[in-house]
Amino acid sequence: MNVKAITRNVGTALLVNALFMFFAICVSVAKGNDSALTALVISFLITFTVGIFPYIFVRKTPAITMKEGYLIIFLSWFLSFIFGMLPYVLWGGPFTVENAWFESVSGFTTTGSTILENIEALPDSLLFWRSATHFIGGLGVVVFLLLMIPTASPVRLRLTNMELSSLSREGYNTRANRTVYIFAYVYVGLAVVSFLCYWVAGMEPIDAVCHAFSVSATGGFSTKNLSIAAFDSRIIEGLTMLFMLLSSLHFGSVYMAVVTRSFKPFNNSVVKLYIGSLVFFTLLLALIMRPIGIWDSAFHVICIASTTGFATVDNTSWPLAGNLVLLGLGIMCGCAGSTSGGLKVDRVLIFFKAVKLQISRILHPSEVHEMRMGSSVVGVQDIIPHLLYSALYFFVLLVSFALAVGMGLSGENAFFASLSSLGNVGPAINELGSVGNFNGLPSAAKFLFTIDMFLGRIEIFPVFAVFGMMFNIGRRR
Repeated sequence: MNVKAITRNVGTALLVNALFMFFAICVSVAKGNDSALTALVISFLITFTVGIFPYIFVRKTPAITMKEGYLIIFLSWFLSFIFGMLPYVLWGGPFTVENAWFESVSGFTTTGSTILENIEALPDSLLFWRSATHFIGGLGVVVFLLLMIPTASPVRLRLTNMELSSLSREGYNTRANRTVYIFAYVYVGLAVVSFLCYWVAGMEPIDAVCHAFSVSATGGFSTKNLSIAAFDSRIIEGLTMLFMLLSSLHFGSVYMAVVTRSFKPFNNSVVKLYIGSLVFFTLLLALIMRPIGIWDSAFHVICIASTTGFATVDNTSWPLAGNLVLLGLGIMCGCAGSTSGGLKVDRVLIFFKAVKLQISRILHPSEVHEMRMGSSVVGVQDIIPHLLYSALYFFVLLVSFALAVGMGLSGENAFFASLSSLGNVGPAINELGSVGNFNGLPSAAKFLFTIDMFLGRIEIFPVFAVFGMMFNIGRRR
């Protein structure tokens, strides 16, 4: 195992965190040295020192193997969680170690669940850091790392292919190295444009920055206890719906739509299924929850589908039927190649097409059958990994549900919280709903849900691969 290559690359990921901690320090100074300044300075110094340390001893980045690549991905995320919780722990208040861990993991995985009962009690600089973890995690700590590695480096190419799933890479008519830049262009572009729109719409600059970070990452951390509802503005709510939708579409399609100035890149079966589902579930939710109307129904449908944890109404008192509508969206969620979590609408489409294909083969065995995604023919070897991932996804969900029930949660809370965490959705139901929080849960349940968040964010297999290496699983005997 090439320890030098691993430590240098992981160190680079930590330097990204240190950079945003420095920005948070600047916010604190601009706000008159608020109460989080000392915590942020100490956190920055620790994170920067640990991140820069490998550069003293490793002059060049050697080539890496597949195993080393997975370790880099795993450690980059895991250590980001640990160092990311430092500002919370050092600031204190409601942030015990377990709560700081939960908030850090929820931020970096862009889940948006929180333990905070009074968000507005936090100083602006800490609110900035909290939303910055969304921004780092939305693009991905490893993608930030890739942007800092020379294009010609074999390390960069290998990590690109490992960090971005095959579904995410589809739709880019370019080389793998170029894919990272396109993803970053769209991501940063959405963040900048949403910030400007929020600012013009009446948000204070710090609120605009934090909500831009959250909406582009489809995370959901807000600076207000009532989330988007606190601004009481249809314009802000409309802008939020627009950017949640754009951030949940394949970034390759968004890029091509901007470059070609055409909506043709969105003319595919995946986007049609996604938009059609949003319309259907909006009408269904509005029918079930008539008092909230079409507007708020549409907001919450897009919110859950894009896995952005914002809110305009409180769903804690909704009947089960209303929450079941959100359940379906919380499983499917947005498109691959975006910042949204969940199973992805692409895999749902592949599943139904595979079922249709198998039925056709049974009814007409003598005919030649093929499955298409757009103009491309999808072979069996391409279908199986996605079906396997879907099965594994539901297996992890059921295990999490069973463990949560064993930890004392009710059946409803256990299932919806597990689904919300694994799908990086954020809000669940009841006291864990859109304006609720996870603070009252047992410590073991909080830790369980952070594991779900991590598995959902990096799509399970990289974590399993690391543990497989540790226990020599899959090695030929």
